[in-house]
Amino acid sequence: MRVPALLVSALCAIACVGPASGEALTRPLAQAQVQASEPAPRLLLMLRLPPPHFRPDLAYGGRYGDDGGSAARRRIAADLARGHGLVLKDGWPMPAVGIDCYVLEVPLGVSPERAAALLDRDPRVAWVQRVQRFSGMAVAIGDPLYPAQPGARLWHVAELHRKVTGRGVVVAVIDSAVDRSHPDLAGQVVDAQDFVGNGAQAEAHGTAVAGIIAARGGNGAGIVGVAPGARLLGLRACWQQAAETRCDTFTLAKALHYALLHPPRVINLSVGGPQDRLLATLLDAALARGITVVGAADALGTSPFPASHPGVLAVAAVEDPPTPGAAPLRAPGRDIPAPLPGARWGFVSGSSFAAAHVAGLAALAAQLQPKPPLHPATLPNTATIDACATIARISGACACSCMSDASQP
Repeated sequence: MRVPALLVSALCAIACVGPASGEALTRPLAQAQVQASEPAPRLLLMLRLPPPHFRPDLAYGGRYGDDGGSAARRRIAADLARGHGLVLKDGWPMPAVGIDCYVLEVPLGVSPERAAALLDRDPRVAWVQRVQRFSGMAVAIGDPLYPAQPGARLWHVAELHRKVTGRGVVVAVIDSAVDRSHPDLAGQVVDAQDFVGNGAQAEAHGTAVAGIIAARGGNGAGIVGVAPGARLLGLRACWQQAAETRCDTFTLAKALHYALLHPPRVINLSVGGPQDRLLATLLDAALARGITVVGAADALGTSPFPASHPGVLAVAAVEDPPTPGAAPLRAPGRDIPAPLPGARWGFVSGSSFAAAHVAGLAALAAQLQPKPPLHPATLPNTATIDACATIARISGACACSCMSDASQP
């Protein structure tokens, strides 16, 4: 897939952040927002849209869900479900990629694999897949607020912000719920949507990721984000379950589709899981539209997607040891001060937060390059990001103190 070439070449010159497997969160944790129970196995049924309804451009804004065709497709989905002993639970139109997506619950005694194989034979069906599980890429460490941000020391963000802050750039944070009332995030979230649906107001992982990307500066409290001038789309596709952050194919797909219809310049996905066809289709659509997508890498390789998807900027924590298949980009990812729900702060660690650093840096780059050209790019095996050099290469001028390679072309 394609990645903005100028940004990639600049990032690969110098780099930051490393992977962590599993996911928990820092202490103190916000009150857990717990999914009530483990769901029965579920399948996703994709029905193709007829050509008149498939409008892949970003200007699509019709009341898609109210048209007769949508009702007819829902009837088809219900009939297919009944015919295979399944239960239709939910549906979501995804005109940006030419499908309607339906959730089918698999009752006890029915084989999900056999049901999927039989459904796949129907000519009206684009494809069928399992609803898969994803997790945030964090590890729990510490709780007092660290007095100096790694980004402030290693990335010279104060110097960078004299030149660029991410002003005018929107970053979509597809994650758990962001605390929009937090002192570091007040006024930073321009739109918030909940694709999980259990009413959570604020959760730790999403709040921390959002703060690292775009926490306000000059408010006399907390931290300053890598791109404090950027604004955020808070798209809740994950939920906090005890000390972990969980998502699934359907919730992530709904959030990605929303981002396609309300396009940001950057999408941050600090989650990991198995390869997923529906999410890959949506990622390809985002990359084709010139959106920079940043993903958190998994050090163990057990949850490689979406960071492994071609065109996604895969980010690992610079502090973690190299592993086979490690992410090509590395950023600060250990003992990172970050906002937490309830006007609190704490340490966070993991590739989730390394990815957030790179998403912020991508927002800085996007301010300098409003319409970056898309070209195929090859990422090196490893590269530790030097934020000053990255911005210097894009702007053509010294971004920081010019003490090292930052001024080199």
